[in-house]
Amino acid sequence: MPRVRKAVLPVAGLGTRFLPATKAIPKEMLTIVDRPLIQYAVEECLAAGIEEFVFVTGRSKHVIEDHFDHAYELEATLEARGNKKAELEAARDAIIPYGNAVFTRQQQPLGLGHAVWCARHWVGDEPFAVLLPDELTLSTPSCTAELVAEHERSGGSVISVVDVPREQTKSYGIVAPGKDDGRIAEVVGLVEKPDPAKAPSTLAAIGRYVLLPEVFSHLDKHEKGAGGEIQLTDSMARMIGHAPFHALRYRGTRYDCGNRMGFLEANIAVALAREDTAKEARAMLARLAKNT
Repeated sequence: MPRVRKAVLPVAGLGTRFLPATKAIPKEMLTIVDRPLIQYAVEECLAAGIEEFVFVTGRSKHVIEDHFDHAYELEATLEARGNKKAELEAARDAIIPYGNAVFTRQQQPLGLGHAVWCARHWVGDEPFAVLLPDELTLSTPSCTAELVAEHERSGGSVISVVDVPREQTKSYGIVAPGKDDGRIAEVVGLVEKPDPAKAPSTLAAIGRYVLLPEVFSHLDKHEKGAGGEIQLTDSMARMIGHAPFHALRYRGTRYDCGNRMGFLEANIAVALAREDTAKEARAMLARLAKNT
C-alpha cells in the first residue's frame, strides 16, 4: 500500500471575514505570534512524514510561494550581521526543499471540492492528505500524523472529527457514524452543513483528511451541493461502501482561525505556551485585565 507522501493545501479563499487586513495579505499569511498559519500546516505535514505539497492558490497569493522560498537578500543581511543566528535559522526553517512544492491556480471560487480537484494531476493515483490552514491543530503526534497512522492500519480514507454542539452542525460536514468505539467511528454517511434538527450526529469534520485518490473520479462530475458550491463532503460520501472509511476523534487542541475571535484566542494560547513569550504574555494579560 502506498504511503501518504503528498498534501493538498487549499489557499485560494478571499478571507472576507478578516477585511480590511486581507485586501493585500492572504489570510493564510496572518501570523500566530510570529509564524503564518500556512507554516503551521506545512510543519504539521512534515511531522507526519509528508514530503510533497500542492498549494491550490488564487490571484494575489504569490506571497505564500515567496514565504517558502529563499529570501536571499534577507539571509545575506542576517548572516553578515553575525548576531542574528536565531533570526536566520527561523527564516531558513520555512523553506520547502527544491522541487517539493507545486502551486496551481483555482481560477474561480467554486468550493472546497473544486479546489481539491485542481490538484488531481499533481497527486496522481495515491492516497493524500488535505489540510485547511484556517484550522490550527496543536498536538503530539500531530493531527495529520494520527490520520496517516490510521490510514496505514485500515487502508482507507480517514477524516478528523470533533463533537460540536448540535446547533453548530449547520456549519460543518457531519458524519453519520456506524460502529463506534469512542475513538474511531465507521463512516456510513456524510452530510454538508445539515439543519441541526436533521443532523445524523454531532461529529464534525475539522479540515484534516487523508483520502484515497478515487475521490477525484467523483469530483470530476463537478456536481454542486450546499451553498451552490462543489463540496468535498459530497464526493467523500459517494466513496462510502467502496473502501474503508473512518472518522478519528481529535483529542488535541484546535483553534478555528477562520474567525476573528478564534484567531485571537490562538495567538494568546500559543504565546502562553511558548517558553520565549509565556512570561511576558501572562504579564500583559494581567495588566489588561486590571486596566479594564
